[in-house]
Amino acid sequence: MDTPLSTIAVVGLGTMGGGIAEVLARAGREVIGIDTSETAARGAVAALEAATARSVARERISEEERRDILARFRTFTDLQAAADADLVIEVVPESYELKQQVISALDGVLRPGAIIATGTNALSVTRLAADSAHPERVLGMHFFNPAPAMKLVEIVSSVLTAPQAVAAVTDLAIALGKEPVAVGDRPGFVADGLLFGYLNQAAAMYESRYASREDIDAAMRLGCGLPMGPLALLDLIGVDTARTVLEAMYAESQDRLHAPAPILKQLSEAGLTGRKAGRGFYTYEAPGSGTVVPDALTPRGGGEGPDGGRQVSSVGVAGSGTMASGIAEVFAKAGYDVVLAARSPEKAEAAKARIAKSLARSVDKGRMTADARDATLARISPAGSLDAFADVDLAVEAVAEDLEVKRQLFATLDKVCKPGAVLATTTSSLPVIACARATSRPQDVIGMHFFNPAPAMKLVEIVRTVLTGDDVHATVRAVTTRIRKHPVDCGDRAGFIVNALLFPYLNNAIKMVQEHYASLDDIDAAMRLGGGYPMGPFELLDVVGLDVSLAIERVLHREFREPGLAPAPLLEHLVAAGCLGRKTGRGFREYARR
Repeated sequence: MDTPLSTIAVVGLGTMGGGIAEVLARAGREVIGIDTSETAARGAVAALEAATARSVARERISEEERRDILARFRTFTDLQAAADADLVIEVVPESYELKQQVISALDGVLRPGAIIATGTNALSVTRLAADSAHPERVLGMHFFNPAPAMKLVEIVSSVLTAPQAVAAVTDLAIALGKEPVAVGDRPGFVADGLLFGYLNQAAAMYESRYASREDIDAAMRLGCGLPMGPLALLDLIGVDTARTVLEAMYAESQDRLHAPAPILKQLSEAGLTGRKAGRGFYTYEAPGSGTVVPDALTPRGGGEGPDGGRQVSSVGVAGSGTMASGIAEVFAKAGYDVVLAARSPEKAEAAKARIAKSLARSVDKGRMTADARDATLARISPAGSLDAFADVDLAVEAVAEDLEVKRQLFATLDKVCKPGAVLATTTSSLPVIACARATSRPQDVIGMHFFNPAPAMKLVEIVRTVLTGDDVHATVRAVTTRIRKHPVDCGDRAGFIVNALLFPYLNNAIKMVQEHYASLDDIDAAMRLGGGYPMGPFELLDVVGLDVSLAIERVLHREFREPGLAPAPLLEHLVAAGCLGRKTGRGFREYARR
């Protein structure tokens, strides 16, 4: 098994198989494409011709290089064509029986030293290997779609796999310009194991009518920097495929969070499998199209909510920390007169000074003029008491994430704010209704969850309680749009949209490390390269703070009572040891102290 993998067969020439064939041919390998469908084989050739033609047009390769690439790719309809292959990569449909048939047939065709790699992302590699005549040469090689663009390749070994086979395939992945991650054999491996649990929870959130599909997707794109929202991603992957992966994950984990949300079964059985069918969570222009078209569920007028809001010209922001300063800056930039109240005049002045520094950086970077900076600062009035909120139209609290502290503050706002003023909390995890009940006017209380840093992050989760007035909701949506943020609506339950989907994913990543399934670096790389996340889960945990993360995990677990939401013991141990992330110099990783 130590010979170079120069001749490689790809069995199954659909989108993934064709993409893998392109990667191999571009890297100088002789590629034998095999598919029982002549139409699929012709389609793969046509796709390679089109892709290489684009590369020539963009001057990335020469016409001669294009001819060489095309000459290295030959297609057949019979598995016998794989006889000379050093490696066979099978990417036939995700059916155990079908994959087992292919591997069994290859046993009778391949020479003893050849390697067989399955492209499965949900089925047991060990089981496929065990049914083979040569289990030591069977492993997993999981590419991500689109294969030419995505850098991650998960190399999956079973207890039966020969180390030489793993080494040879890993070397190949590196030679292809990919980043291989070594993982053990369990459903979903690393990237999909974390991704599909998150997608399943998003589907369940939508099914419960907690939030609209548009708001769920916008929240995760804008709140987490993801390239796609979860429901749009389910449509791209295929609702039926997601259901298959989740069934396999649940069969192994017995974790209810992996049990496919009923809506996935309903859509699958109705043939509404996503983009490929022209309809899934969204409706598309045509089968295979990525262009979403309006349907009966599309919000009217862009989903800006009901009319009849209250007039807002002045805003009070309570707090003196980073979030309060950022929110005050956002409102002042948008033209609102802002009262920034802290526990003392000195703290309020310090918060305004922080805003001045932020605005100065914007001027230095050419994002705003000096005149605009001066006008923005002039709109901000620091105050050492909440009494200064007597005339504000909207009061926004951004104090410590402590329910008793917030309740006391809302009781004070109830006394000092004028009738008709809207009272908003920026809590990320506490019940908004508890703040509302601390006042005599719960109909005027709402959640406005900004994300940090507030001047840069576009998302605001608007959280209405069962007592929030329609006019208050309309007011806050209108204000959010005016400050150039994207409002998403959600109900008053733990985590709202973003944290309710983000933190179980982070918790599951910790469990993977705790169980010695994969390393911190491999998991972070898998999610950045395979899931398109701007940061890996452990990078993000250390930035957020492990103590903050643990507090949110505990709130989610208390609210939903799901055993799978219980904080990972490793997270609790690190917090108990004072390892809270970057702010203490050590979390999951160690950091140089400034």
